[in-house]
Amino acid sequence: MDWKHTVARITKDVRREIQLAGDEITDRQVAEMAEEQVLKDPELDELNFRMKVRLVNQIFHTLRRDMGILEPLLQDDEISEIMVNGTDSIYIEKKGKTEKMEIAFVATEELQEVIRRIGARVYREINERTPILDARLPDGSRVNAVYSNVALDGPVLTIRKFPEKPLTMDHLISTGTITREAAGFLQKMVLAGYNIFISGGTSSGKTTFLNILSQYIPKDQRIIVIEDSAELQLERSRNLIRLECRNANGQGKGQIEMNQLIRTELKNYKL
Repeated sequence: MDWKHTVARITKDVRREIQLAGDEITDRQVAEMAEEQVLKDPELDELNFRMKVRLVNQIFHTLRRDMGILEPLLQDDEISEIMVNGTDSIYIEKKGKTEKMEIAFVATEELQEVIRRIGARVYREINERTPILDARLPDGSRVNAVYSNVALDGPVLTIRKFPEKPLTMDHLISTGTITREAAGFLQKMVLAGYNIFISGGTSSGKTTFLNILSQYIPKDQRIIVIEDSAELQLERSRNLIRLECRNANGQGKGQIEMNQLIRTELKNYKL
């Protein structure tokens, strides 16, 4: 059985039913329509129960969720990163390990539509003229996408999720990531106001570690955060200013660079 062809065929049938039912149709009704189509299709008799459930879920998420088939992955708190390398090459990072998922987008257009929806959420444009998107989801997850006219094997989408509850230095100590002595030294450095540089490769934990160090900043201090793309999760109750760079729009206007934001803060605030 050609999985992509089957998903596309049944999705088309269910979409037709939805159009006939009108705007008042519920998620439950759509799920029931997908289930009915799958169960009555003679070509799918060979599928076991688990595969049929997977097929119904994929059709439902394609039709009713902005993130399509990626929606369940976003809802899984144990998944830290979602990597889409074209329509049928989807990987996740879960508990520090990378694994390939048994799901696929039906067509390039479907994946590109998901990417466009992400861009629309943050008022950023992505198309063949502006083929790169760097943004974040409402929950703070970092998103990078590349359109198919640049990505040779199809659209690329990477979503890096962040935990709802930031880690603490005690957690790093308990897992043996850092010694208690080193943590104490760093706390003194932060309290004394020293400059601290944090460097490392991609996904090495720079942002996570900076979040943890920020917990040592005294509560009466004003904090100004300037980021290329917002990732830090500082306490909102603090005296906090958060600024983010902005890319140019499709007409090449509206770009705000890091040096502009730094100059603005130096002029207007006592640092």
